[in-house]
Amino acid sequence: MRKYVKLDLMTRMLARRSAWGIMWILSFLLSVVSSDAAATPALTKTCTDLCRGVPGLKPAECQKSGLEPSGAFSTNGFPILIKEYPPVHSRKPQARILVIGGTHGDEPATVITVLNWMQKLDKYHSGVFHWKVVPLLNPDGLLKKKPTRTNARGVDLNRNMPSSLGGRGTYQRWADKTNRDTRQFPGLKPAGEPESKWLVKLIQEFQPQAIISVHAPLNVVDFDGPGQAPTQLGRLRLRRLGNFPGTLGNYAGEVLGVPVVTLELPSDSIPPSSAELTAIWTDLVKWLKAGIPVSHPDSAPAKKVTSQGVAAE
Repeated sequence: MRKYVKLDLMTRMLARRSAWGIMWILSFLLSVVSSDAAATPALTKTCTDLCRGVPGLKPAECQKSGLEPSGAFSTNGFPILIKEYPPVHSRKPQARILVIGGTHGDEPATVITVLNWMQKLDKYHSGVFHWKVVPLLNPDGLLKKKPTRTNARGVDLNRNMPSSLGGRGTYQRWADKTNRDTRQFPGLKPAGEPESKWLVKLIQEFQPQAIISVHAPLNVVDFDGPGQAPTQLGRLRLRRLGNFPGTLGNYAGEVLGVPVVTLELPSDSIPPSSAELTAIWTDLVKWLKAGIPVSHPDSAPAKKVTSQGVAAE
């Protein structure tokens, strides 16, 4: 089992976003999480492709990673990687939890945060929860020479999820409320991007009972959906931001009825300290144990959703 790289060292190296910093994220993404499982042919090919474009990344390290190709690809053909922490033998998990980082390519601190939590799960996963973890949803945005919030086609993946307004309504709301801000462009069709389409499919198949989505840099905890919101995670305090049609919070929290915790880290490029990441994780797990799955009698049942909006129940 390889020793984990200290996150404090990475914090210093990522203090300024640069090509070297991006290389570090990808190297860490594929090599820091250890596993004794043999690499699949798909992962071997993925590692070979990545090593051509990421200096310093060794295929052997990549192939020992616990991350696996999900079968989905970004707009530019980069495999979206995932890791599952399944139920432990003879123990029924309390709930299914989905964790997502790197939705916006210009928020590398979110990727490092999720990888830090994967280290903790590698070491302490007890089977209390069944986890699926996606450290980097938007590799194309991250890998650009100048990282971007949007994906390769200029779409904000956190505005491209299905909503009750449908595609036309979401587009019009964006045009009216943001003055056509290109950083928040929702695309022309809900779940029309390969990354968001895959995320919708993952949610439909995995049926998570809570979703943790990591963003930056608003320095708060946001919450959508049923149940009791966490009032504080580490130093991050609850401040409901509301949700925009097409966001994950709107889709999963309001439409599907799945609790969504959105962590807004204080910096998009510098992850919190190791101590703070541990504090956030500890508080998060305590909150999950106390309130997930939601069992409130007044919580609305989940609704079926198509790519165009809410379908008839």
